[in-house]
Amino acid sequence: MDACKLGAAEQGRLIAAGQLDPVELTEAYLEAADAEGARIYARLTPERARAEAEAARTRARQGVRRGPLDGVALSWKDLFDTAGVATESGSRLLEGRVPGRDAEVLEAAALAGTICLGKTHMTELAFSGLGVNPSTATPPNAHDPRLAPGGSSSGAALSVAKGLAAAAIGSDTGGSVRIPSAWNDLVGLKTTHGRLSLRGVVPLCKRFDTVGPLARNVEDCAHLLAAMEGRRCPDLRDATLAGVRLLVLEGLPFEGARAEPVAGFEAAVKLLEAAGARIERRALAMVTPALALSGVLFAPEAYGLWKDVIEAAPEKMYPLILERFRGGAQVLAADYVKAWDDLARFRAAWLEATAGFDAVLVPTAPILPPDATRLLTDRHYFETENLLALRNTRIANVLGLCALTLPTGVPMTGISLMAAPMAEDRLLRLGVAAEAALG
Repeated sequence: MDACKLGAAEQGRLIAAGQLDPVELTEAYLEAADAEGARIYARLTPERARAEAEAARTRARQGVRRGPLDGVALSWKDLFDTAGVATESGSRLLEGRVPGRDAEVLEAAALAGTICLGKTHMTELAFSGLGVNPSTATPPNAHDPRLAPGGSSSGAALSVAKGLAAAAIGSDTGGSVRIPSAWNDLVGLKTTHGRLSLRGVVPLCKRFDTVGPLARNVEDCAHLLAAMEGRRCPDLRDATLAGVRLLVLEGLPFEGARAEPVAGFEAAVKLLEAAGARIERRALAMVTPALALSGVLFAPEAYGLWKDVIEAAPEKMYPLILERFRGGAQVLAADYVKAWDDLARFRAAWLEATAGFDAVLVPTAPILPPDATRLLTDRHYFETENLLALRNTRIANVLGLCALTLPTGVPMTGISLMAAPMAEDRLLRLGVAAEAALG
């Protein structure tokens, strides 16, 4: 048994039973991460990890574990503040930035007994879904190192897929948890904006940023969400698809989609239906105009937050990411205000149209991971692939939903289940049932 490749909750059960030692497990992760080189972790935190593991071992031996993940080792995307350790958000603009306090979600996870292994690489300032970063490092896709890993939580996904952490914590502003999860055959949870604290999280767009786990299974995502909230995990027992109503969102999510993601998605839908789910299909009129507001909403906020830092040293940025930020300067304030007013109406229309469904289904990404080298040399390829990669995931961000991506069984493809705001507990129960149906 390779304990490093077990799920987080399973590791927790073995620790509780005295069959797995947190110290030995942490040392195995640190050794594996060090051997893998610097393409996944921006920096390890070995002293902290060893101290936390020793404390977890003591609690386990004394029968006073703090929770089901006590002693389980996690990786953290390099935009979560870690006290006394550099947090640079994948950008040379923030080189040498050392916060004095942990991010609030990391504090909560540490109180639950989890172990911080280190900080994982990411897209520069989290502003791309592809995962390539020539300024720091581009983690290798788990299936083929020539392919993009997905982003912006690229290293987070690879730390789990490569057995270098039990699970990972990333962020999702337009798909940054779900894209790398799908392209590396993991489960990823995009939480509702505002559900988890953003204190101590380097921002991209404060009105869209969310925190979420990347893991081997849905149960792990549920436990990680609970740990970061400081509460008990929702009851996932006896979850079933019998009588569940699921809507396949037709139209935009399939436009320009490649054959493999569609095939994986449709095969997954058939398995959900065979397990008792009632499937309906239709397009919803508000989706296209809501998504069209992305350019008016995301870039202006991102550039507004980062303008002074960027323009003080623009030469430190990867040019294509720099251009994405600077595009926000061209949007009129009047258009930005109107876009938020329009979006409020689209969000209300979505909730009304989907009220009778337990979740809405889309292919997580309409494309497979593109060639990583070509992305760095072909501007048009980068721009078109990035827009396509993020299109389907951004639906949940724009409309303020929670969403869960599951592997379809076809490599590097995912099926996403989107649910109403703050409905994560119900979505996770549904996800457990869907996961069982998908095998």
